Amino acid sequence: MPQVVDHVAVARLYGEPLFTLPQDLYIPPDALEVFLEAFEGPLDLLLYLIRKQNFNILDIPMAGLTRQYLTYVDEIRTSNLELAAEYLLMAAMLIEIKSRMLLPPKKTAEGEEAEDPRAELVRRLLEYEQMKLAAARLNALPQFGRDFLKAQVYIEQSLQPRFPEVHLVDLREAWADILKRARLVQHHKISREELSVREHMSIVLRTLQGRKFVEFENLFDPARGTAVMVVTFIAVLELAKETLIEITQAEAFAPIYVRLAYSPA
Repeated sequence: MPQVVDHVAVARLYGEPLFTLPQDLYIPPDALEVFLEAFEGPLDLLLYLIRKQNFNILDIPMAGLTRQYLTYVDEIRTSNLELAAEYLLMAAMLIEIKSRMLLPPKKTAEGEEAEDPRAELVRRLLEYEQMKLAAARLNALPQFGRDFLKAQVYIEQSLQPRFPEVHLVDLREAWADILKRARLVQHHKISREELSVREHMSIVLRTLQGRKFVEFENLFDPARGTAVMVVTFIAVLELAKETLIEITQAEAFAPIYVRLAYSPA
């Protein structure tokens, strides 16, 4: 335990109090350097000095402004020569303006008075101030990543299944399969029968009415013979041509289904 009790510890090292600084402690010269004001460039420094002293920016007292500006440049030149180079260029411009103001004004060829040597500097300061105020207004607006974050919501949507299109080859193969089964039922009775395509179109529509899907082969009755099935097939084709029915299937090589293309009232 330390013998000193009434003194306040200046620091702690590994949890133990230190009442005096070590004699071999090395502190780099720049370790305790503090910058009270940070400027973004020579124009920013000039604008700060003008606004701090309440100078009229249209009538700048160049002597006082140049003196204060050079004081700041001398401070940064001792520590950061690269940073001071840009400020030294502006210092030379201020000294030039101050020198031109000491000379008697010269009139132009038209007899008018020459432009104020401070005019260009005032123009640059006003433009810089406008840009700085605009940047401050933009910075005050809510920014993504700083003031708010974008909410991401994943919504599962059930997509309506898209059935593959029924091609003519699929209809032909389905029709050939129906004819193959129809040949298994043969009738030897010969009779003449007049068949109407329009009548069978109505029969197909009545069969589909009130039903969501009907399998293609269920529209045909092999027991009635090939002629009836041919007329029924033609009736189905006519209905599809007039877009009164839809022919679809769940997937390739799956059974073919037929349904009404409209909802009856």
